[in-house]
Amino acid sequence: MDHRQRRKWQPLISFGIAALLLALFFFITIGTWKMIMPSTTRGMQIPEPTPDELKAAEQLQKDVRFLASDIGERNVFRAGTMDRTVEWLLMRFEETGYQPVIQEYSLRGTARNYDQGVSKNIIAEISGYKKPDKILVIGAHYDSVYGSPGANDNASGIAVLISLAKYFSGNPQQATLRFVAFANEEPPFFQTVNMGSYAYAELAAGNKEQIFAMIALDGLGYFSESIGSQKYPVPGIGLVYPKTANFIGFVTRFKDMSLLRKATEAFRKKASIPSEAAALPSIVPGAAWSDHWSFWQHGFPGLLITDTLLFRDSAYHTAHDTPERLDYENMARVVIGLREVIKDLAN
Repeated sequence: MDHRQRRKWQPLISFGIAALLLALFFFITIGTWKMIMPSTTRGMQIPEPTPDELKAAEQLQKDVRFLASDIGERNVFRAGTMDRTVEWLLMRFEETGYQPVIQEYSLRGTARNYDQGVSKNIIAEISGYKKPDKILVIGAHYDSVYGSPGANDNASGIAVLISLAKYFSGNPQQATLRFVAFANEEPPFFQTVNMGSYAYAELAAGNKEQIFAMIALDGLGYFSESIGSQKYPVPGIGLVYPKTANFIGFVTRFKDMSLLRKATEAFRKKASIPSEAAALPSIVPGAAWSDHWSFWQHGFPGLLITDTLLFRDSAYHTAHDTPERLDYENMARVVIGLREVIKDLAN
């Protein structure tokens, strides 16, 4: 091979080596993590739903159907849908025993052209009885992407958020619990200052609030028992994680690995659904794709709980993301596990 041929092939060789090293990095890193926090997916038999799970599943389905069917697509492009969703959220939080408040924030830049230049987060809080200044935020975005009714993304997250808020209503923990429904997670606001979660985290940081953890709920309703139904964003990850989309995922960055481990261990105390945990670089597709990203930007620990959305759900960000596709019994199983996570973190 002469020098001209070497120059021709050099970029491809360099790319191949880089891809190989990246795959090796993920295999070693995730393999090490899996030894610390092993899977519960393989061999776990999901039992019949308990009466508590069946009751929770019924309400979860009602809430998802109202958001994704009665209101439907929820974003700034559909006039009135965001305001109607806010009204419904206020009503639902009040029904669960809270006095919710609205955080209204101004949109910046060209986003000022949307919805009169303002958006709204809805906050329901139960003060801690021992450490009220320590705050655990549990959040989910209520908007859907343009062209989609957003049943899984993210009416499912909102339904679970409300279910958890109801469980802890009148049942304070040592630390303060804040249940927050965020505006504008989806494009064109995604990972910008105009996300509702960014506005919330920015204000909290400015007020020097002691948020010790944030849990983002995003896509909690789609499951499959078909082998090959679960995909992954980077070569190497699939070597140590299951290929069947029958689990719920816990995802964060390396920096928040201790939070990830504590949350996953607490979840597995009571949850009757398999779970998988991953600490990943934030550059990995999907690892930072929700409201926990906003909290990372302001120095707060954050964790994503998800069914992995586009890596298993073919209806992700489409008109086919409708309520009848979701598994409400598995969503209820997730709720039962998350109750333990909140108790453990808040106490």
